Amino acid sequence: MSKVKIATDWLAGCAGCHMSFLDIDDRILKLMELVEFTSSPITDLKHPPKEGVTVGILEGAICNTHNVEVAKQMRERCEILIALGDCATFGGIPAMRNLSGTQATLKRAYLETESTVDGLIPDSPELGIPLDEVVGVDKVVKVDLFIPGCPPSADAIFYALSELLAGRTPVVLPPQYFKYD
Repeated sequence: MSKVKIATDWLAGCAGCHMSFLDIDDRILKLMELVEFTSSPITDLKHPPKEGVTVGILEGAICNTHNVEVAKQMRERCEILIALGDCATFGGIPAMRNLSGTQATLKRAYLETESTVDGLIPDSPELGIPLDEVVGVDKVVKVDLFIPGCPPSADAIFYALSELLAGRTPVVLPPQYFKYD
């Protein structure tokens, strides 16, 4: 039996969702019997393979043109797309910049902070162009499963992947997989 191929990537966020994924701990060994991770920001292979994967997982919000490109590529190359964490689900913390606007946020962050001396707003062709609004992944591509949380619990991630591997797509995760502090 061939293994289910999974690719992950991160957009605008803190990487906490990938750390939570690693918190699956020894259960990851059980997963490894059934899946192959083809690419991830925490491995040497960064992009999902052209031949595609069964499951794509995106962490982080969409806040620049590079994020849009990554999300579109992942959607094109996966059968099932998971938005992992609050940022991917609805914009999360990066979306706070929507309250003041992109230009005002960049100006404050790079030019006006109390510790800034001779500040400069980054402007390079290698960087994505900031969008006017930070949004969740589903505003750019179709998402099949949302796993909210900041970060989502390892149990929620494991439950969702286990359900997918069993041929079931969870629509709503059971409440025991969420905590509110």
